[in-house]
Amino acid sequence: MNKFIAVLQIIAAILLAALALATVVNLVLISTRPETISVVNAMVGQGVVIVCLAAASKIIFRRGLEKYRQASSTPAGSDDQA
Repeated sequence: MNKFIAVLQIIAAILLAALALATVVNLVLISTRPETISVVNAMVGQGVVIVCLAAASKIIFRRGLEKYRQASSTPAGSDDQA
């Protein structure tokens, strides 16, 4: 069960990274518009979203990878079912 949760965490981290990349692409497309206050506000907001998505992705990926390695190193019959 721990290995399954770890794989789900790794998949979630990959999805968050893909969302961050898509937000970067959107930011580039927005930056081609003429500068108005709403465009600047959108750029600042998306910059914050990109940083948060990247940080969350990194944290979840590290936790998932650590849990996966821990689950792989334990013997198959000693899985906690508590």
